[in-house]
Amino acid sequence: MEEVLLMKRYNQEIVPKQVDERLLDSQYVESPLNRPRSIFLELNYLVLLETRSLRKGFKLLLGEDMSGGGKGVSSALALSNAITNLAASVFGEQKRLEPMNPERKTRWRREIDWLLSVTDHIVEFVPSQQSKDGINMEIMVTRQRSDLLMNIPALRKLDNILVEQLDQFGNQNEFWYVSRDKVDSEQGTPPRNDDKWWIPTVKVPPEGLSEVTRRRLQSQKDSVNQVLKAAMAINAQVLSEMEVPENYIESLPKNGRASLGDSIYKSITVEFFDPEQFLSTMDLSTEHKVLDIKNRIEASIVIWKRKMHQKDGKSSWSSGVSLEKRELFEERAETILIILKQRFPGIPQSALDISKIQYNEDVGQAILESYSRIIESLAFTVLSRIEDVLYAASLTQTPESDESESQRKKQVG
Repeated sequence: MEEVLLMKRYNQEIVPKQVDERLLDSQYVESPLNRPRSIFLELNYLVLLETRSLRKGFKLLLGEDMSGGGKGVSSALALSNAITNLAASVFGEQKRLEPMNPERKTRWRREIDWLLSVTDHIVEFVPSQQSKDGINMEIMVTRQRSDLLMNIPALRKLDNILVEQLDQFGNQNEFWYVSRDKVDSEQGTPPRNDDKWWIPTVKVPPEGLSEVTRRRLQSQKDSVNQVLKAAMAINAQVLSEMEVPENYIESLPKNGRASLGDSIYKSITVEFFDPEQFLSTMDLSTEHKVLDIKNRIEASIVIWKRKMHQKDGKSSWSSGVSLEKRELFEERAETILIILKQRFPGIPQSALDISKIQYNEDVGQAILESYSRIIESLAFTVLSRIEDVLYAASLTQTPESDESESQRKKQVG
């Protein structure tokens, strides 16, 4: 209640141009005699904002449980959720190719720095040489954990590249966006064949994009695609290093055949295996079907790995399949997963990934996984928006214009 009254008095007596800007003399409605009082209210308002930030920090420390009843999640999951929620509120669904709002960009930089600062205190001991009084000694010193030391700066760089790429669309005037409703009521560029009906439709001039703009878009597409691949690689590496939760293992069937199904199992265990041929026989028409195959294959990999490391021959996990064949089947399944991730980078997380994130207790891994995941998601979205523009431009190219262009190039050659 005090916060509401304070903000109400602040809004009545002070009229700033921006909340985050410093107040000038001309911004005060009242006479200069009342300025000390206004400064007092301004300071109280800033303290209020800082208090809210501190409360968010305490909420993270308590595992999102402000009641003190110990019903919160682990610190690792709380930080992972905080980074995910921050990205969702700042970026949301990047519907257009346009620069970020300055306020949202400032908020993103400030709050992601707060969350990533936790990794500065996750350290490991490393040997270091020191010389004292002519005597060389080796002592142990602390250093940021190696995986964080390598990946956090890399992810920050990828983050900056994406924001810079969005900033480059501020001055373009060769394409624009209209709502889907307007497209339906007018004759214009036909929409792409997808289910994202909420995304506005790209419009380009009848003559299409200029050669300069087309080349720039292609260059930006290549750059964003490299960011996507790098973020995917980091995320996959972090997830592979997380332990498989016991809850997930207990939910698995006892053998790979039961997990995959007879038809998929026979296709993977044939003598001559071609992953591309295998995927060509699978129904990958929807996101749900791709995710289902991914879940089945990941479950079979976990089962085969456990059987290979199973020492108790009488265990229910044991099987009559030889160790060499099981290793071969696992390698084939891993190959299929790699191809699926490359071909469908935007599919939701698998059951195994969700389980790992939920039960992971390593704070450093939680931050790396969530930060790389949101960069991967943003890169994929920006890449899709660029492809939307290139697709709209391609529809303006008629067969006659393509033929005349090819003839012109032959004459020049």
